[in-house]
Amino acid sequence: MAYTALYRKWRPQTFLDVRGQDPIVTALKNQIKTGRMGHAYLFCGTRGTGKTSIAKIFARALNCEHPVDGNPCNECESCKSALAGSNLNVVEIDAASNNGVDNIREIREEVRYAPTQGKYKVYIIDEVHMLSTGAFNALLKTLEEPPAHVIFILATTEAYKIPITVLSRCQRYDFRRISLDVIAGRLLELINGEQLEIEEKALRYIARKADGSLRDAISLLDQCIAFHFGEKLTYESVLDVLGSTSYEVFSKLLQALLDGKSAECIYQIDEIVMQGRELSQLVSDFIWYLRNLMLLKSSDLDADTLEVSEEELLALGQMASAVEMDDLLRYIREFSELLGKIRNAVDKRVQLEMTFMRLTNPSMDKNIDSLVKRIEDLEKKLEQGVVPLATTPIQQEMNLDSKSDSNLNTKPEIKPIVKDENLLKEWNKLIEKLTGRAEKIALRGSFLQKNGENGYTIFFDDEGKYVIANRDTTKKELEELAVSIYNKPIVFTFSMIYTSVVTSQISVEEVKQVFHGINIETE
Repeated sequence: MAYTALYRKWRPQTFLDVRGQDPIVTALKNQIKTGRMGHAYLFCGTRGTGKTSIAKIFARALNCEHPVDGNPCNECESCKSALAGSNLNVVEIDAASNNGVDNIREIREEVRYAPTQGKYKVYIIDEVHMLSTGAFNALLKTLEEPPAHVIFILATTEAYKIPITVLSRCQRYDFRRISLDVIAGRLLELINGEQLEIEEKALRYIARKADGSLRDAISLLDQCIAFHFGEKLTYESVLDVLGSTSYEVFSKLLQALLDGKSAECIYQIDEIVMQGRELSQLVSDFIWYLRNLMLLKSSDLDADTLEVSEEELLALGQMASAVEMDDLLRYIREFSELLGKIRNAVDKRVQLEMTFMRLTNPSMDKNIDSLVKRIEDLEKKLEQGVVPLATTPIQQEMNLDSKSDSNLNTKPEIKPIVKDENLLKEWNKLIEKLTGRAEKIALRGSFLQKNGENGYTIFFDDEGKYVIANRDTTKKELEELAVSIYNKPIVFTFSMIYTSVVTSQISVEEVKQVFHGINIETE
């Protein structure tokens, strides 16, 4: 028996098998149960969201001899022939290759005749936006007043290309993108059905790469299985097959950008190229990585919307604490422009390396963003006591006794007042009651200390976790939970435990040595 692609093998056969389109499924099932069917339907939405599959299920249910709760039974003669593709009452037309006026005239001639069996003759016209203007005009009259035994189901990915005169004659159903969790759940059903093994991290990565398309997700999974048949699919093997790059590499690239290390960036690019990664995909994934950092730094957004694993979330939190929002916006803008250029570039690697060289050396670029970056670098050097115009290095001697040395890089000791409320003892239990997965991860291992009569301060020793947790929504939820449990208002505040930093001072005499001939006044 010939091999069947997984997306065809696992195509939904009833409404119960459809995932992620519950409102549409409910509406169509109710029409079947009540007999209140329309004469024309328009299914529109992005690829792989179930338009054609639902159209076929609906067509079978219309003529099913024994429908069950609006679903086709798939056991009667009408359902069996439709599944086999031999039912003359279900006509599938590809408008991409049958888009002329003559094709529509054939349909107008055919609709005159009653169905050979069952109640309805169903026409499923896929990619209907590909019809010519003349074909649409020829279809209008039939679509407006078809015979009672004819039902049209039009499917398209580009509804804006359909004339308004056609849209107004159809019941329109917009198919939404399928969420990552729903796609991952369906893939897991498929994996179990095929008796295969896969890591959860790899499964969720495939689901994320599908970008809301369940069919694309199943096709990607089929591709990975073909490369590693008989083996457990791991995250690394999925990255190899799909030509993608891990978050660890993106973190190294971004850190090299922030540090201004051109050589490190070029080295990382060389490693990626030698691994056979596709550079357009690399830029696209890197933009998505920067986007996740941008959203994570925004306190107005829920961290759970990032749709990343727990490990990746913590890594993002660490990096988010080290990068400024202005830099992120600049990088996203630069790499978005690069993505438009690189798709058709002869040498993509050169374009990519040029962009990294320019970003790590702002002096090479004369635009406003680069000038602002150079000014910020100068300000940081001045804050650190470094005078950029110095011709000779300023030697500094720090006289620190052994006592001060022992206090370096030490964290203040947090001693909870144990005699207080049960909240101190049950802090971890309270954390697990939070609804947000990201906030739970960030708050685990935090310290709690009494602060006033009805206040508590939550201390963090990890900047990444502090960035994730320090949100108004988290604070509000914690306070509501505490009130519901302890019947009293409690106010929470967030704080970081910073290591002590030794700063060196520059004397006026040393500055005078650098700026010869300049009169420096002191108060």
